Amino acid sequence: MLRFAISPTRDMHIGNLRVAILNFLVAQQRNVGFIIRMDDTEKAKNIEGKDTEIMQILEKFALNHESVFHQSEHFHMHQTLAIKLLEQDKAFVCTCMDNTSHDAPYSGKCYDVDKSEHAKLKSSGTPFVIRIKQPTENVVFDDLIQGTIRTTPSEVDSFVILKEDGTPTQTFASACDDMLSGITTLICESDHLLDTAREIHTKSLLGFDAQIEYAHIPVMPKVNDDTSLKGLFSQGFIPDAIINYLLLLGNTDVPSEVFTLPEAIEWFDIKDISKTSLDFDSEKLRFINRQHLLQMEDKALSTLFGFADADIGKLAKLYLEEVSTGKELDLKIKAIFSPKDFSGHWGEQMRTLENVIQNAPMFSKFNDFISYIMLKSELKDGNLFIPLRLLLTGAEHGPELSDIYPLIKSYLLEIAS
Repeated sequence: MLRFAISPTRDMHIGNLRVAILNFLVAQQRNVGFIIRMDDTEKAKNIEGKDTEIMQILEKFALNHESVFHQSEHFHMHQTLAIKLLEQDKAFVCTCMDNTSHDAPYSGKCYDVDKSEHAKLKSSGTPFVIRIKQPTENVVFDDLIQGTIRTTPSEVDSFVILKEDGTPTQTFASACDDMLSGITTLICESDHLLDTAREIHTKSLLGFDAQIEYAHIPVMPKVNDDTSLKGLFSQGFIPDAIINYLLLLGNTDVPSEVFTLPEAIEWFDIKDISKTSLDFDSEKLRFINRQHLLQMEDKALSTLFGFADADIGKLAKLYLEEVSTGKELDLKIKAIFSPKDFSGHWGEQMRTLENVIQNAPMFSKFNDFISYIMLKSELKDGNLFIPLRLLLTGAEHGPELSDIYPLIKSYLLEIAS
C-alpha cells in the first residue's frame, strides 16, 4: 500500500504532484493499493475548500486511488494511541509550554513526571502536552535513494505527540495513520528524513514492526507562484506533459524523452532517481509540453479552443513551431477568429480583400483561391499578401498561408471580417 499525503493549507505545488505521481506509479507497478490522505491536523491553518481543489487537480492527472480521508477523522484513534504510550511509560506529560515545536530541542524538565499527574492536570485545567520519550539508540533505516540513514536520539528528541488542545501533531498522526492504513512503501521528499525517523520511533514504541520501504526524493525548490499547479494550468501546460517532465527529473535512464504515464509504468525504477536536487526548468517543460500537444489527436486538440474539428487541431499544430503552451495557442486561434482591425496601415487593402472574399465562391485549393483574389482585388505582392495575412490570421507573421487556407476555408466568411 502506498499513499500521498498533503496538507490543505496552501496551493498544491509541482513538487507535491511529483510525490503523488511517484507513489501512484509504484503502486501500479506492484499492483497494490494507493490512497490519498489530507493532513489537516493544523486546524487554524486549513483553508476551506483547499482539499476539494487538491482532489480536482489529482483527477486531472488521472491518479486513481482506492480511498481518501482526512486525518481529523482519526483524531480519537491518535488520542487513544498517545494515551497508550503514556500508560506504558513510553510518553510523558509536559507542562513546559515554551518549547513545544520540533525546531527547539526539549529541555527535559518534565521527563520524569509520574503518569499519575495526567489526571490531576486534567482536573485542574493546567495546560499540558504529551511528549514521546526519545530513543536510547540511533534510529537507522535504509532508503532506496539516500542510502542508510542514521538519526541520533537527540535529533529524534522527546517531541510532542498530543498538543495542548488534545489534537495530534502532524508527525504522530502520520505515524499512526501509516500504521493503521498498512502502508508498505513510503515515497516523500528528503526534507522529511527527520520526520521519518521520528515516525519509525513512534511505530516501534507502539509495537508496529512491519517492514516499510522508504524512498526520499530530492526536494523541488518552490520557485514562484507559477510552479503551483493552478499557475501551470493557467499558462496552458497539459497534464501529460507535466507528468512527463516530473518523471524525467533526476532520471537519466529513460528509453525516450517524451512519454506518457502508462508507458513509464513499464520501465520506471524509483531507485534510478538521483539524490541530487534539481531546479525547475521552465524551458524544458515548455519543450515537453509542445511535444505532447503535437502528439494529441487533432480533434481532441481543437477542444482546447472550443471546437470539435480536426482541421482546427491541425491549424493549431502549425503554430507549434513558435509557441509551446495551450494558452499561447489559444491566443493564435482567437486572433484568427476575432474581428479584425482595419484601422492600421493596411486597412484599405484589408477592406478590399474582405469584400472580394465575402462574394467569392468556395475554392478547395489555395492556388485557385489566391488567383481569384488577385484578379478581383487587383492587388499583388506585398499589397496583397500582408493585408491578406492580417485579414485571415490577425498577424503579419506566421505559418504559410498555403498551409493555413485548407484548414480554415470552411470558416472563411466568418474569419475575413
